Amino acid sequence: MALSFPVRRPHGASALLALACVLSACGESALLRVDAGYGADPALPPPVKTVLPTVKVATAQPWPPGEAPTAAAGTTVQLFANQLDHPRWVYVLPNGDVLVAETNAPERPLRQALLGIRGWVMGLVMQRAGAATPSADRITLLRDADGDGSAEVRSVFLDHLHSPLGMALVGGELFIANTDALVKVPYQAGDTRASGPITRVADLPGGPLNHHWTKGLVASADGSRLYVSVGSNSNVAEHGMEHEEGRAAIWEFDRASGQGRVLASGLRNPVGMAWQGDVLWTAVNERDELGSDLVPDYMTSVRDGGFYGWPYSYHGQNVDTRAQPPRPERVAQAIKPDYALGNHTASLGLASARGSRLGGPFADSGMFVGQHGSWNRKPPSGYKVIYVPFAGARPSGPPVDVLTGFLSAEGQARGRPVGVAVDRAGGLLVADDVGNVIWRVTGATTTARLSPPVPPAAP
Repeated sequence: MALSFPVRRPHGASALLALACVLSACGESALLRVDAGYGADPALPPPVKTVLPTVKVATAQPWPPGEAPTAAAGTTVQLFANQLDHPRWVYVLPNGDVLVAETNAPERPLRQALLGIRGWVMGLVMQRAGAATPSADRITLLRDADGDGSAEVRSVFLDHLHSPLGMALVGGELFIANTDALVKVPYQAGDTRASGPITRVADLPGGPLNHHWTKGLVASADGSRLYVSVGSNSNVAEHGMEHEEGRAAIWEFDRASGQGRVLASGLRNPVGMAWQGDVLWTAVNERDELGSDLVPDYMTSVRDGGFYGWPYSYHGQNVDTRAQPPRPERVAQAIKPDYALGNHTASLGLASARGSRLGGPFADSGMFVGQHGSWNRKPPSGYKVIYVPFAGARPSGPPVDVLTGFLSAEGQARGRPVGVAVDRAGGLLVADDVGNVIWRVTGATTTARLSPPVPPAAP
């Protein structure tokens, strides 16, 4: 029997107050500079509690014709592909073809019912931010056959998916992380459309609440294991821990059997993952409503069995009193993340710089981070792509801007960067889900040709 959930519509003074909050950008303002929330030891001021949460929405206003974000000195940016439908993730195949997940949130009736007026307000926020479009549920293949840095071949590689995000090719199989399941399809080099059936490999935490719906995906070097990032079902477990089973975690799956286990937990919303040597790293969105100067998003190495604090503490063992009942024994186990990425920057995309050829400060030992941008900080933060330098296995200094200018002088979001990936020629691809484009950043040493033309697979 199908379940139905009541939708609470705002009314009267409460609705007007909520709407006024959204439209006027309510709440407090940051007292610290954005860069105070970066690095191994970010500033962690006392929490700020307000009657209404801070809301500062950058209204989506896609790029005017001929305009583009600003690339770092010594690099250039060009349009790789446009007229996409909310592209959030990119994956580069061995032959140089690029897969793009055109995707958005699925239907979530329980979330809407539980949040009530708050959910209605959040819907307005997301709509203004360009994040409320229906999901295309599609993976599109892009090919730059003539090597000019723009894709002139485009095809629907796979559709009828369910809010897909992460992708990973292992041998002759392409694995895809839908919002509720890990699936796979056959793949041969040169394919422009998946030729075989979709096979379900394992279930993933989804359901009618599914607050953080995105599921990242990477494979181990030998392809025997698959890692899936799963976000929490709330901000700080306000709906109860019974809704958080298997969430706020990174899962490890055996590729052959589909058997899975939680590798690490207490990660509020891990999304992007990447390898640094043989160590898995992830980018994590931290909690909201503690003020514009808390809590910094972060990137961290992932320890087997590690617990990273959510919901009981943040950035190590800083207690969040909103999580009830308190769990001091869990707080004592919380691991401090390796590197903070700024307060409310919405750091989603993560890619190793290995193989990149941007030159200048962008050595291939670091990592690129796509920062989708804040909706709840005054002034805004994120809205750019950064590079974090590494020395050996550890971050080694302040971040360097790679791609900026996503916010206009009037504070409108002309674009919002999400997934990032290094292409076969050493350029950096950036998915922009408000501009509906893929940008490509290159340096003086980037290979001129992306790849030799790849003929379609024989029918």
